[in-house]
Amino acid sequence: MSTSGHQQMIFVNLPVNDLDASKKFFTELGYSINPQFSDDNAASVVISDTIVAMLLTKPFYSTFTKKQIADSATTSEVLIALSAESREKVDELVDRALALGGSPSGETQDHGFMYGRSFDDLDGHTWEIVWMDPSAVQG
Repeated sequence: MSTSGHQQMIFVNLPVNDLDASKKFFTELGYSINPQFSDDNAASVVISDTIVAMLLTKPFYSTFTKKQIADSATTSEVLIALSAESREKVDELVDRALALGGSPSGETQDHGFMYGRSFDDLDGHTWEIVWMDPSAVQG
């Protein structure tokens, strides 16, 4: 943890098949695109002040790695978990993702103090949306 006051950010880089379709999917989910860091090869999807999903065309993504790009439709390469402010917001976001062409992924997890659902985006990347009762995590 930094004591300098710097707020650490996370940039999740994801290869996509159709950049325009992916941009439309995420903007219709309610996220914005930062045009300063977007072009014909990439879209910067602002999830929050500290979380950004970089959607990269596969040819552009391949310039950042020597590894083969996983086929996320058949191979799990990452599980991206995002917190939600309530159980209702979990359902709202996942239901919207499914209506926009996402696919259900896994079973609903309801542990009382924690509730989550997941979906695969248009390229098969798995997004887990989770709510946890704040009183359950207070020390």
